[in-house]
Amino acid sequence: MKNTKVNSSILEIALSQYGNKEIPGEANNPAVLKYFNESGFDGEKLGDDTAWCSAFVNWCAREAGLEHTGKLNARSWLSVGKVTHEPKPGDVVVLWRKSKDDWRGHVGLYVRHTLDHIYILGGNQGNKVQIAAYSSKRLLNYIRLS
Repeated sequence: MKNTKVNSSILEIALSQYGNKEIPGEANNPAVLKYFNESGFDGEKLGDDTAWCSAFVNWCAREAGLEHTGKLNARSWLSVGKVTHEPKPGDVVVLWRKSKDDWRGHVGLYVRHTLDHIYILGGNQGNKVQIAAYSSKRLLNYIRLS
């Protein structure tokens, strides 16, 4: 029961950021820089055009009082929490990007899934915080945080 409440909390936190997006050009969105800064990185130096999906999930998890990676690579989320095969809203979703064996990936929060797609609430999805559908074939794992 506790996990369901915690997962709801991380979703509420993430939803409170819905629509935050990168600013094209030299300017940076302070909200995106906050995800870097409060995760231990220099947002001003990185800028809002640096891949920020993991910074966003780190920020949300910290705000919810959950474990987090403190790293900017999406696949770092495979080393925390507990793998689950029955995801609930708010669980972490880790996807591969170029290939299953490549170091790159994407991370966000599980919303729901269909046979072919996983709906993820995350940052840096189309350069903003939003819910987007990803092919379920790209799934590496669902992770439940505590």
